[in-house]
Amino acid sequence: MPLRRLACLFALLLGGLSGGLSGPALAQDAEAWPLYDSTYVNDYAKLLPEEVEGRVVAALTALRDDTGVEATVLTLPTRGGFTPAPSIEAFATGLFNHWGIGDAGRNDGILIMVLREDREMRIELGSGYPRAFDREAQDIIDGVFLPAFRDEAYARGIEAGTRAVITRIARPHAEGSAPPDAQRSRTGIIIGVVLSVLGFAVSVIVVFWRRIRDRFTRCPHCGTRGIRSVRHTLSRATRSRQGEGQRITDCPHCGYHNVAPFVIPMVSTTSSSSGGSFGGGSSGGGGASGSW
Repeated sequence: MPLRRLACLFALLLGGLSGGLSGPALAQDAEAWPLYDSTYVNDYAKLLPEEVEGRVVAALTALRDDTGVEATVLTLPTRGGFTPAPSIEAFATGLFNHWGIGDAGRNDGILIMVLREDREMRIELGSGYPRAFDREAQDIIDGVFLPAFRDEAYARGIEAGTRAVITRIARPHAEGSAPPDAQRSRTGIIIGVVLSVLGFAVSVIVVFWRRIRDRFTRCPHCGTRGIRSVRHTLSRATRSRQGEGQRITDCPHCGYHNVAPFVIPMVSTTSSSSGGSFGGGSSGGGGASGSW
């Protein structure tokens, strides 16, 4: 009996130790990656106004429809809390391969990732891109993304930078063109800066157009021209659900105040090429990074 009891105690002790070790081991082995609602833009750091996000989605959709290239934009506050990685490069490559961005045969996907609180960003390229495109990615980061980010103009930088990635990396590669040489790269930086300025100008025009429209709109209560209206997004639209917002209208003349809800349509998935998931592509770590 003593031997049997001793054996039982030993078995229980061994089981307890293995159980205590297996928990942390499983937790370490388990991968925790961000999920995606869209194959085009996932703005989890909330850096993009609704109209800017719409334009970026439209540009990425046109790229996919025209060439089949899957390019996606991801913003996060930080990579902390997800699968540990020693660098943003390792994190981006792991996430790229976990999502399977790009066509599995061509490996031509692109991930544009911005980490707001970490003040880091990465353009991760699929393994189908020649390494010479890494230099072009670095030029775009240094000449288009980072100048805007240093001014805290994240929406402007992301929109202009994404367009530069499309025109200088994704489309040339899809057409079978060689990576641009140094002279073309410098020209591309100038074009990127011009696009960035134009994007900012468009945003300013949109803001002032709303003010001009409100100035000539009559108050529904007193009939005087010159109301003030503001739109607030309460929840963003995704591929699976509508978004919600509020339009707040005030009249400085009679004190009229009204809050009206509005619905933001779901992100369109009508294109046959858009689908609900990526194509299974992979990356070998190509691309470029930057910080500000």
